[in-house]
Amino acid sequence: MEHHYRRLCALGKGNGMGIVILGAGGHAGVIADLIEAAMGWNCLGGGISFLDDRIPSGAMVYGYPVEGKIADCMKYPAGTEFIIGIGDNRLRSEIAARYDLNYITLIHPGAVIGGNVRLGKGTVVMAGAVVGCGTHIGGHCIINTGATVDHACILGDFVHISPGAHLGGEVRVGDGSWLGIGSCVRNGIEIGEGITVGVGGAVVKDIKKKGIYTGIPVKRVQDENIDTGK
Repeated sequence: MEHHYRRLCALGKGNGMGIVILGAGGHAGVIADLIEAAMGWNCLGGGISFLDDRIPSGAMVYGYPVEGKIADCMKYPAGTEFIIGIGDNRLRSEIAARYDLNYITLIHPGAVIGGNVRLGKGTVVMAGAVVGCGTHIGGHCIINTGATVDHACILGDFVHISPGAHLGGEVRVGDGSWLGIGSCVRNGIEIGEGITVGVGGAVVKDIKKKGIYTGIPVKRVQDENIDTGK
């Protein structure tokens, strides 16, 4: 976990090499918007590009070029900045483990970050999100649009807090867990590793066993195909 963060807007126009987004789906598009908003300029012409395994090289996505497959990230010069633009925790984890790159931390200028907050490398904080004082967030996490993570929370690596989800103070979330859209977690709750909380779920007791949990309050369900509001 990194022990600092910096807002992208403080970097001016970056390092002159641009920012490469791994993935070119919807989440990657939101990240491109974040970069534009943080930099205060349109990055077309060298600022942003994508690498994606499904979209052909040369295609334009969200106004920016796809420059190759994800594996092509290894061809870029030292100092190039990367971010993984994929919402799925497992895929982000696999890519980060496979490619040791210069991953940056992105914070939308419309997000609110409290004092003594720590954000790991590769983490993204989206528009309207609030991260309370004393919170520590691991690497390659997503604090999505309008989500709130209150004071003194501790989130592991590869956690995704979906749009409109809310965590009370002093909540702990283990590596690879995913809180669905509109879910909420009571103060002081501990959620273990690899746990998914479905859309609108309310967590009022600790959850330690891996699986998918839904309802008010949440209960563990067996259907692995349930809509979790990714």
